[in-house]
Amino acid sequence: MSLRDAVRVVLRENKAIAGAEAGVRAAETRIGQAHAGALPKLNYSESVTRGDNPVFVFSSLLTQHQFGAGNFSIGPLNRPGFLDNFQSAVTVDQPIYDGGMERNAVKAAGLTRQMSAEERRAVEMRTIAGAVRAYYGAALAAERLKTAESAVESAQADLTRAESLHSAGMSTDVDALSVRVHLAGVIEERIERAADLDVAKSALNDALGLPLDAEHRLTTPLAPVALPELALGALETDATSGRPEARQARLAEDLAGAQMDSARSALLPQVAFHGAFEADRRQFVERGGTNWLASIALRWNLFDGMADRERVAEATQQAARAHADEERVDSAVRLEVRRAWADLRAAQERIEVAKAAVVEAEESLRITRNRYESGMSDVTDLLRNESAVMESRTRRLAAVHDQRIAAVMLELAAGRLTADSEALR
Repeated sequence: MSLRDAVRVVLRENKAIAGAEAGVRAAETRIGQAHAGALPKLNYSESVTRGDNPVFVFSSLLTQHQFGAGNFSIGPLNRPGFLDNFQSAVTVDQPIYDGGMERNAVKAAGLTRQMSAEERRAVEMRTIAGAVRAYYGAALAAERLKTAESAVESAQADLTRAESLHSAGMSTDVDALSVRVHLAGVIEERIERAADLDVAKSALNDALGLPLDAEHRLTTPLAPVALPELALGALETDATSGRPEARQARLAEDLAGAQMDSARSALLPQVAFHGAFEADRRQFVERGGTNWLASIALRWNLFDGMADRERVAEATQQAARAHADEERVDSAVRLEVRRAWADLRAAQERIEVAKAAVVEAEESLRITRNRYESGMSDVTDLLRNESAVMESRTRRLAAVHDQRIAAVMLELAAGRLTADSEALR
């Protein structure tokens, strides 16, 4: 599995991305809901009523087209008998003017959808970064195990050398005992590194969304990545314009403005059309009377205890807060870019220093071994140089690991991290 393979797997299997995508689709439905505010509302109702209320009986007989001359008699008018009325009604309501409430609702829903899309992009980038960390964590654990195994082999060779010198009478028992103690230490180190590798493999599978015991052979080497010269100013510009967090902050300010406009719309008059068709009868399947009506109404809330104006004031303050948040996010994003840029440069410099240290430690060990075999150096110098070689190799691996991670984190901080980023080579 290469690093790019791992990224493709995590983009396909990670549940956080699937959840963020569902959030985007949910936000898209709210756009349709907002558009529905401008469309007519058509309703059908069916009801049955029974009673002897004089007004009910009088009006029902009229709507059923059953009112006759005998119904004008004082007795039936004051004390009518029970009457059943089955009513079927179809109504339509169409907003004509709503002060811009529907337009603002659509705008707010569209901004919410864009914010959800940016959140999905942020989740995707963070997921990629997490997969890279886990991948190189496993690669580093494997390389450290190799270093520990090499140290064990070297210590075993030193023990053989020390025993040979002792047999030849050129050293004491102390030398062999010291080497055995050193060998036990590096064997313990190897055991710990093997355990670390098992945990790192499981962590990689967890990050990829795979079973923890899935087996992989990592093919992307833990080697320094060659990157072009990166200008800090350009990276900051990319971050402030392309980071999901920065875009969300700007969208949040626009959303606050739309909500402020929507609050102001409540202060404007509203005009709506209402139409109805009605059928009334004494029995459900009986023919009866039908009627219709149509109306256009103007509604203007002149005073509601200042609630609408307070909502406008609240929305205004929310817009001011969103603007302040945007400026704060802009500064935070720039700071993250500078930190990641500095980490990358430091890691690159550490690689060069560690590389030179490895060469020097290995050469020092070679010389010390020759001197020890000729009796010109003691075992303490030999073991000290053995430890120095192992430590310098470990530091170099850590520097390379940190450089690979720093390159990805810089892409993340700049808002440019994708499955095709150069840092994933």
